[in-house]
Amino acid sequence: MSSPSRLLRIATGGLLLLSGFFGALAHAQEVDLAPEQKNRVRAEKVEAAIKLIPAGYKFATPGKLTVATVPGNLPFAVYATDTKTPVGNEPDVAQLVADSLGLQLELVPVAWADWPLGIASGRFDAVVHNVTVTEQRKEKLDFSTYRKDLLGFYVANDSKIQSISKPEDVAGLKVIVGASTNQEQILLRWNEANIAKGLKPAEIQYYDDVVVQDLALQSGRADAYLGPNAISAFRAAQGNKTRLVGTFSGGWPVTAEIAVATRKGSGLADAITAAINAQIKSGNYGKTLARWNLTAEAVTESQTNPPGLPKK
Repeated sequence: MSSPSRLLRIATGGLLLLSGFFGALAHAQEVDLAPEQKNRVRAEKVEAAIKLIPAGYKFATPGKLTVATVPGNLPFAVYATDTKTPVGNEPDVAQLVADSLGLQLELVPVAWADWPLGIASGRFDAVVHNVTVTEQRKEKLDFSTYRKDLLGFYVANDSKIQSISKPEDVAGLKVIVGASTNQEQILLRWNEANIAKGLKPAEIQYYDDVVVQDLALQSGRADAYLGPNAISAFRAAQGNKTRLVGTFSGGWPVTAEIAVATRKGSGLADAITAAINAQIKSGNYGKTLARWNLTAEAVTESQTNPPGLPKK
């Protein structure tokens, strides 16, 4: 049995505040927040990927792959128990890439607003933190995809709702969504489509407090929650009180993907794409996503600079 200082047990319905950042909800399940991350999946060198690193490319730190990440929410990343080491799915993915390229991983915790400048200035080589590929971002960044950008509908375990896959399925339901979010705009468009068909619109509810949101679902005051699937999937696995009834692209109706971001024209993206594809083939990639309950967002192939979400 691991010591409490190494493994953190988080009570259902509670929200952990760790070093100023929100952690994850959990129930009867241990979340490894030790900085050593002994259960992290590691990989062997991939010579084919290493050969794609451009001759003369200058890493931020020689011999290391310096990667920015944004500690804030699991399953993406939070600080470990030492309050300085980022742990989560995004650091795990960064580790697979670094291992594949024969480099030591150097994680740099940053605020979300700071990573574009850090890439442009060469402070770090890549960003691995839930960055969606967009056509606007592609003007300054190269991308190597590693996860689907999904939104998910979640309901209480005892809900009679079994599937939500199209606008008609939310007609007349009470749906919780975050204000001023992409998913709110999608839900509003679904309401417009339903009204045009003579169907009832969904009643949209907003909650600032995740605990109140959960209580609304469990009590029946709300029928479903629509939000980023990655966070909801992790919380569902920890709390065991909600279940997934439908996913769709975060750019609906356009497909959206999450990718490792590198400086435009640096040439590093092809090597990273090859590294990810090697780990998809080896099975390490699947194990990494499964560790954080993100299997539903797995891609079958990494791509360099695929079509991104269009400019608004």
